[in-house]
Amino acid sequence: MSPRTAEHITWHQSHHAVDGVMVHPSDGEAWKHFNSMYPHFSAESINVHLGLCTDGFNPFGSFAAPYSCWSVILTVYNLPLGMCMRPEFMFLSMVIPGPSSPGRNIDVCLCPLIDELT
Repeated sequence: MSPRTAEHITWHQSHHAVDGVMVHPSDGEAWKHFNSMYPHFSAESINVHLGLCTDGFNPFGSFAAPYSCWSVILTVYNLPLGMCMRPEFMFLSMVIPGPSSPGRNIDVCLCPLIDELT
């Protein structure tokens, strides 16, 4: 991480949210719940909060043989909103190929990624 980016990594700690208005993931209930469940982790503002996003598509078009690809993208949520959604801070961590969507079994596909992050 560059020094210019590193100075923004603790932004979420000093960000002042307006009650009832969510402009960043750190304003949400899930973030607050996570902080209450893991106070030791949230005490260090440099610890990285990651968002995991996934979406599927048919690479051969809708009229081709049934096939799907699911991309799994990690996003750094510590950064200010204008930075955390930029492509340079979104990381394609894996692609899940298959004849159809992984559905409820996606957790099996994500296990190696979770193990690596842990």
